[in-house]
Amino acid sequence: MKARFIIAVAASLLLPNMSQASEIKLLASVAMKDAYLELIPQFEKATGHQVSLAWSTTPDVQKRIAAGEAADLIILGDSGTEALIKQGKLVASSRVNFAKSGIGVAVRAGTPRPDISSAEAVKQSVLAAKSIAYSAGASGIYLVSMFQKLGISDQVKSKTATVKPGEPVGEVVARGEAEIGFHQESELIPVKGIQILGPLPPEIQNITVYSGGIHSATKVADAATALAKFLTAPAAAPIIKKHGLEPG
Repeated sequence: MKARFIIAVAASLLLPNMSQASEIKLLASVAMKDAYLELIPQFEKATGHQVSLAWSTTPDVQKRIAAGEAADLIILGDSGTEALIKQGKLVASSRVNFAKSGIGVAVRAGTPRPDISSAEAVKQSVLAAKSIAYSAGASGIYLVSMFQKLGISDQVKSKTATVKPGEPVGEVVARGEAEIGFHQESELIPVKGIQILGPLPPEIQNITVYSGGIHSATKVADAATALAKFLTAPAAAPIIKKHGLEPG
């Protein structure tokens, strides 16, 4: 019933764009992946458009578009969006907030649950862990500064596990390569073999806003705009929330 409702809403919103089907390339932060893998087939069914998907970290998305990679709709951390608009890569008037997400903390399933109830508790849990993991994306960039503010940057560097670009931190934790991991909550939820302790406490939490827009060189601006409208429509909000994000 919910899927039919979303499709009906999409069709009513996007009817003017359905006269000619297009192929849209979406390049987006991997934080959006699971929510969009559920939403985009509904968009395709409602409109006849086809969407080619590519996922990466915010810094990599920004780097690829700045270097000239072609895409039609780009979604990444807000600072990256701002930079691409200044470079003329994104149409400023098309800018929209798609979702936002806080940072969560996880350990391997079946292991003790360290205390993360306060900034001091997080600090002590990180110091006690033999190894930790965080991403090279938006959350990881923030965590580097957070560890500096907590005065434990040097200790963290000596025990940080390797996380490949685009790899979910939860998978590193699930394999036992890190005792504790930090990542966007939306990227921890799909991973099996971990237990999510919860979000960082409010005093050290960081909310990443994922925004983006239409590429200035796109040849399918109407279709890309239709996709952006669909992903930010009220009917999509329940699916966005289900996957650990908040609507933009």
